[in-house]
Amino acid sequence: MLPRVKKDLTEKIVPNLRMHPFNTTLMGVLKGVAEYLGLDYSDAWLFGGSGHAFVINIHEELCPSGPYCWNPETFYKLVRNLGIEMTDLGFFSAENTPEQRRKIEETLKKSIDAKVPCSLLNMENQIISGYDDTRFIVQQPWPQTDFPPRTLTFQTWEELGKEIHINFYTFAKKPVVSDGKVVRDSLNYAVDLVRNPDKHTGKPYHIGLGAYDTWIQAVKDGLGSSHGNWWNGTVWWECREMASRYFADIASKYSVDISEKAANLSSQYKKVAQMLNKARDKELADDKKVKVLQEARKAEESCIKGIEEFQGIFC
Repeated sequence: MLPRVKKDLTEKIVPNLRMHPFNTTLMGVLKGVAEYLGLDYSDAWLFGGSGHAFVINIHEELCPSGPYCWNPETFYKLVRNLGIEMTDLGFFSAENTPEQRRKIEETLKKSIDAKVPCSLLNMENQIISGYDDTRFIVQQPWPQTDFPPRTLTFQTWEELGKEIHINFYTFAKKPVVSDGKVVRDSLNYAVDLVRNPDKHTGKPYHIGLGAYDTWIQAVKDGLGSSHGNWWNGTVWWECREMASRYFADIASKYSVDISEKAANLSSQYKKVAQMLNKARDKELADDKKVKVLQEARKAEESCIKGIEEFQGIFC
């Protein structure tokens, strides 16, 4: 019998860096990074303090890209409040040359060598665990699902096929601001998403209350049983559930007057979450789905008015 030949691969791994299986994969990455950096936040505080709990972005044809294609500029600032600096290293596509790919790969490898967390966004957000001689090792968001790819081969990126539309990110630890500032800035963002939606997304996507109007029209146009309807509903339901829990966290941290207002908002967002959970059901008849979404829009608008009344306490 011939001796077994062992392939000698050089493997560099960032230890103890694990993403969490949220539907909202950006937050799955952020949770893993927070833990790696020693930042002990509840899931709800991370969703709420970063502002992601208040995002809803809908494509006019209910494309499942809604959760990924909005302006994250303010989100990055709120993440910075939580002690995490998230740096976008740029967008890459099939048009980039092998040399351009090699340069960004070298940046990522140097970061990994320095034990700096890295991630990518192509079809989903994924933590980059490390690399070996030929490829990056990438974490999949959901343990039970073999998607998206677990590796990214240097320069070719062959695992992505024709779907190359990728951003890369690094993360660094920064000083944390006070809970009061975290809450104040996140509530300002929640309101701004609704009052100034054009700052946060662009056509054919719609954010804030306009997202509900777009979603309702898409269902009326026959897209209510689509994968996009289900996936958008799945992500935005999770976000509103976390918004409810965020206000419960706020209620637990402050005095009775603040606590009562926060508890009321927690209850209101819980209702929105329940309605979005219902609206994502592919089997729900379109007329019932439209009605549920109309009720969810009304409830969301009530939440925003409640937040505007609540904001003054944290000025």
